[in-house]
Amino acid sequence: MNPTPEADVEGTAVEPTTALGRLSAALSARFGDTVQALPAVAGEVAIEVTQANWRTVCTALRDAPELCFEQLIDLSGIDYLHYGLAEWKTEAATRSGFSRGGNRFVGLGNAAPGESAQPARFAVVIHLLSVTHNWRLRVQCACLGEDMPLADSLVEVWAAANWYEREAFDLYGILFNGHPDLRRLLTDYGFIGHPFRKDFPLAGYVEVRYDPTRQRVVYEPVSIEPRVVVPKTLRDDNRYAPGLTARPADRG
Repeated sequence: MNPTPEADVEGTAVEPTTALGRLSAALSARFGDTVQALPAVAGEVAIEVTQANWRTVCTALRDAPELCFEQLIDLSGIDYLHYGLAEWKTEAATRSGFSRGGNRFVGLGNAAPGESAQPARFAVVIHLLSVTHNWRLRVQCACLGEDMPLADSLVEVWAAANWYEREAFDLYGILFNGHPDLRRLLTDYGFIGHPFRKDFPLAGYVEVRYDPTRQRVVYEPVSIEPRVVVPKTLRDDNRYAPGLTARPADRG
């Protein structure tokens, strides 16, 4: 990780004066090339770690006094299926709308894109908070495997990861090596599949209803048909116009 150093008028590197600068410098000094910087919006720092260094780096993030990320705020899975390979053709309209409810690449034939533009389809991302230093960090790690993605569990590093990892397993099918009790958390008993995967149908596979004749809940094949719910036209959003998002000069 190579953060941009701050320099004085003579070109000599000086100690970073901003919180983000100090955090980036501390990460670079501690981990060097073991972590890679990721693009992040203003006011954030994000890094990527390989699966081989995942648990080691996370332990150092917690224990190193110059970092001291005592608290795990969130853990989630990511599915990069078709990431960056959508069928958008112009800035004004799409070919057939855009929705998980329909076939995104219908009619493209051999021109349809591959499964993913990413080297790994699944990843795990965590958000950390340092109460001591009052800064936050996003850390991402690619999972091993495709159909059965695998990542090391962080329960021994942050106990709060327990149910978050169960949620990621339930919704994305990510397996966490070393988790003490990895089982579904949100879906029903006997649920098949992982509903947050991009290839899982929006309508699901079955629907549930109460049958008064049998006096119990029954599962049946889904009866609704998927449809594209997003209009084809892309409109400019004035909320993000430069004149509205730029910080006034008198406010620094």
